[in-house]
Amino acid sequence: MKTIPLTPETEAIARRIIWFEEPEQALSDPVRFMAYAMTYATHEDMSVIRRYVSDEDFQEALNKAPPGIIDGRSWAYWNSKFGRYPAPPPPERHFGKNL
Repeated sequence: MKTIPLTPETEAIARRIIWFEEPEQALSDPVRFMAYAMTYATHEDMSVIRRYVSDEDFQEALNKAPPGIIDGRSWAYWNSKFGRYPAPPPPERHFGKNL
């Protein structure tokens, strides 16, 4: 997935949806950033983000989303937006030695 540039608009979005780290760090991993955006971004935020993220990038973010970020409702919504209905199982966390 291509990077999402740091602009005044993307900086403000990153600062709000990933409040616990600096925008530069949040945007440095676009797949992770998109996972947070799919859960916490507003419609207006997504309008800005979609200037930089193609449908293919969006689908890659869904395919590679880290576990534990996207809630169930958002997972179902974004998968349906890209024709994946029913949605595949969300990413799972694995603990211990038997990965």
